[in-house]
Amino acid sequence: MQIANPIYDVVFKYLMDDNKIAKLIISAIIGQEIETLEFRPTEHRSDIERRSLTVYRLDFTAKIKTPEGFTQVIIEIQKAKFATDIMRFRKYLAQQYASDENIMEFNEPEESYKKALPIISIYFLGHKLNHTKAPVIKVQRKYYDVISGKEIKDKEEFIESLTHDSFIIQIPYLREKRQTELLILLSVFDQSTIYEDTHVLSVKEEDFPEKYRPIIRRLQYAIVEPDVRKTMDIEDEILEELESLERTIVKKEKLIEEQDKTIGEKDKTIGEKDKTIGEKDLIIEEKENAIQNTIKNLREKGMSDNEIAELTGLNLSTIITILS
Repeated sequence: MQIANPIYDVVFKYLMDDNKIAKLIISAIIGQEIETLEFRPTEHRSDIERRSLTVYRLDFTAKIKTPEGFTQVIIEIQKAKFATDIMRFRKYLAQQYASDENIMEFNEPEESYKKALPIISIYFLGHKLNHTKAPVIKVQRKYYDVISGKEIKDKEEFIESLTHDSFIIQIPYLREKRQTELLILLSVFDQSTIYEDTHVLSVKEEDFPEKYRPIIRRLQYAIVEPDVRKTMDIEDEILEELESLERTIVKKEKLIEEQDKTIGEKDKTIGEKDKTIGEKDLIIEEKENAIQNTIKNLREKGMSDNEIAELTGLNLSTIITILS
């Protein structure tokens, strides 16, 4: 079966626009049951020459089931193509913390109050991290009493509002052995299954559990959508331009680095020459002081300048100049 490649922004959005499928995917990743999921159309893209850049973002408000009951959270999904996109991740996360839209009002019988919603971040990376090949990484907060070293089990609203859990998915490592249902689900992003061109992946529907097959069918429908295919072509053009731009930047940075190194070596050589000249000047000054002291001592002993000149081998004019 051929499916549209969800690494493309347009396909990813088409997939997540289906609320049931979005709940299915997010719930599988965070390992928690989602009761309700509300899509928040807050796609943020940078812009160069009116062309989209490399980070795609979707936000959801979710009601998730926890051991304590249900809680409302913000789920932020970011999909990036380049390792250099980390600063945009930080920028978007800062926007989430600062946004008034992430504050909910609660009306209880006793009182009404406002609460900053916790944030869960999910990152789909099109590149590899430096130190781990784990296809899915969970960054989970825990509280500890620093004095006793014991874990604090009860959650605090203050801490939950200022920190967050994250999930990082390394797409290049999704081709590894799929031991869990989550890895089977995420295999729809596996780029090693590309069929003929990068727009289409080849999968076997029977390899997926029944509950995940709607995802496969949704991606199959995306192939026949003319607007989706056209936008995928545009994304290819954009990515090719960006990769060319990045190669140019890397080349220029390398050239600047080599120039800086050459300048640094020249500065070092000049510095060493200046040091040598300084040392010679110091030696000359010390010799002149020694000669001056010698002439003064000889004069004090009653010797004439002619006698001193004959004794030291110095010209008479030199002796007069030194003592002047």
